[in-house]
Amino acid sequence: MEQQASPQQWVRDQISGLQAGVESVEIDRDAQKKRIKDLLQARDAVLVAHYYTDPEIQALAEETGGCVSDSLEMARFGRDHPASTLVVAGVKFMGETAKILSPDKRVLMPTLEATCSLDIGCPADEFSDFCDQHPDRTVVVYANTSAAVKARADWVVTSSIALKVVDYLDSQGEKILWAPDKHLGSYVQRETGADVLLWDGACIVHDEFKAQGLRDLMAVYPDAAVLVHPESPASVVELADVVGSTTQIINAARDLENRQFIVATDQGIFYKLQQLVPDKEFLIAPTAGNGASCRSCANCPWMAMNALDNLAEALDRGLNEVFVDPGLADKAMMPLDRMLDFARKNL
Repeated sequence: MEQQASPQQWVRDQISGLQAGVESVEIDRDAQKKRIKDLLQARDAVLVAHYYTDPEIQALAEETGGCVSDSLEMARFGRDHPASTLVVAGVKFMGETAKILSPDKRVLMPTLEATCSLDIGCPADEFSDFCDQHPDRTVVVYANTSAAVKARADWVVTSSIALKVVDYLDSQGEKILWAPDKHLGSYVQRETGADVLLWDGACIVHDEFKAQGLRDLMAVYPDAAVLVHPESPASVVELADVVGSTTQIINAARDLENRQFIVATDQGIFYKLQQLVPDKEFLIAPTAGNGASCRSCANCPWMAMNALDNLAEALDRGLNEVFVDPGLADKAMMPLDRMLDFARKNL
């Protein structure tokens, strides 16, 4: 008769099984990373990743000579890199921007389903109608938009350059039509005093940050500096020590003397923050809910769709190639060129 295991032995066996499973996952991830590295070399490809993607993907981009940055620098890096194939780990508008700036290169993404609430919330046909209703206004759109929306614009801006561009346009006596993020647009309007007509859009990650929760956390960590992305609501922005783009937030964390920081942007940025200043502590700003009651919990659900397995498959099989109609790309390139030229002269 077979002897039944004691409860203690059963627990030990379960723990051993779990440990073996974890080790197996680690081996699989390591094998997947090696496969991606080999494929990047074999396909004459470079990996560019956004700050909000999985830390493993960001690390892979760095380890293989790629780039981890904001959306515009991702596209510029890809344009200037000699690789014939760009692999863009981010959301779809980033792949489109990369293709617009590098029309002769092949642009792949781990998935084409990764989109953005700002992009979704600004359909090109509705936006074009809105522009037609206000022909006296200069159209300024945020980079987080489709190629078709960019093609309808006079200027494209990122969060790092938006203030300077709108301030310049205001000094020229121009009235602005802004899309799609109402929080960033309101921030630009308050800071510059420009006449700005806003499209009603918001990022589901930044829109979740709440002022009362932030005040409560600030009371617990009174010496922490508060770093806020301007896509956040005005009540959150008002509490910030530094308001800025992802790159500006990273620079502030490096340059300020504070040892603790409360950060109101996607948690994916913590990889780069902790890499650059490992001796400092970073806390995520409170959102509207937790778990099932929270729409984003400070993590973009579409950025999270970029994973090692679909990245490897895209490279291996040439999947999820990004195409932009050449005529549309030419129109979108004009406002992008204006921004790039302005940045060269003013930043």
